[in-house]
Amino acid sequence: MSPVTLGPVPAFDVADPGFRITSDEVHDARERSWYATTPYGIAVLRYEQVNKLLKSPKLRQGSIAWPAHNGVTEGPFADWWASWILNKEGAEHHRLRRLMNPAFSPKLIAALVPRFQALANELIDGFAEPGRCEFVAEFAEPYAARVIAIMLGIPEDEWPVISTESATIGLAMGVTLREDLPKIEAALQRLYAYADALIADRRAHPREDFVTALVNASRAEDGRLSDTELRDGLVLLVFGGFDTTRNQLGLAMQTFMRHPDQWRLLAERPELGGKAVEEVMRVNPTVRWVTREVLDDFEYEGLRLTAGTTVHLYSESAGTDPRAFEPGFDITAERKPHFGFGGGAHHCLGHFVARSDMSEALPLLARRLRDPHELPGAHWLPDSGNTGPVRLPIGFTPAPSPASAPTP
Repeated sequence: MSPVTLGPVPAFDVADPGFRITSDEVHDARERSWYATTPYGIAVLRYEQVNKLLKSPKLRQGSIAWPAHNGVTEGPFADWWASWILNKEGAEHHRLRRLMNPAFSPKLIAALVPRFQALANELIDGFAEPGRCEFVAEFAEPYAARVIAIMLGIPEDEWPVISTESATIGLAMGVTLREDLPKIEAALQRLYAYADALIADRRAHPREDFVTALVNASRAEDGRLSDTELRDGLVLLVFGGFDTTRNQLGLAMQTFMRHPDQWRLLAERPELGGKAVEEVMRVNPTVRWVTREVLDDFEYEGLRLTAGTTVHLYSESAGTDPRAFEPGFDITAERKPHFGFGGGAHHCLGHFVARSDMSEALPLLARRLRDPHELPGAHWLPDSGNTGPVRLPIGFTPAPSPASAPTP
């Protein structure tokens, strides 16, 4: 269904392969209107409206119907998709969130920080050529996959399995979902086998770790996570945690290469790692839009929204809205919250993990990869939905690891 509009507003052809969500076209439209129309519903462009609509009880998570839109209404993938905490609403969503939250506690994640730091240095030490690397294949992809392996307590040398199966499941986000379904469901079954083995192991041999915290999760009013909820949640963590971190690290490098003064500052002040992550995700998030669906007809700022309307909340457009932010990229600035992890009831459950692993990686990269610059051969996912580099060759001036630097 389409919204009922009250006069001419900007219109985006988001199905056009040339459409870019971070383009001047979108930013110019933001100055004329708080929203635009698209073939799929409306696009919300300004910070204030994105902030309010993300939290509105009159909208629900919008991705639940994606498999059905592509003719996939039953089977393992459809069941898994429907199981996502992201796609649950109301009491069931809150129950799952309350049970899972302790596993994502800052205390548990903080204990892994030395591992994240050692991993980042190891990968940089292992670049095939001095002074250059293919950033996705040599750093972002293995870093994201091995962080997941560390969290789950599986051998880190199995990271290619995490990477390969997650990338295959990622085909479900595209318009070829139906034809790719056999590959997607085979990858899903392999990750289910991982999850089942992990659950059985932690029940027999509990540890002070993430998986044990999930296995033991219980509350008097909420009961326990079922076996199905445990395995579905673990597979979602593998897929979502890998894809988001890999893409966001590549986007961070793109952003810092455009702002070399900020890269040098990060190298000098590694304590700014956390703020660097927030600033990158404000101006260059991998999640370009957050999807919601209107539950019942209502009017908002002169626009009548009808039930079933898709609402895309443009996170980059909101994050760079001059009504809310001073222009520029500054990792020392105090900013309003960005929407790179969504917002409202569906705020990303794993945001502590992503914030922690990236805030450790970026300062180490800044210290050791001086004056980075893009080399020919980069290839990018489309600038819509979720994006990031597929390949990102970069050159840099190498600096030694602090551990290997000579003592003065």
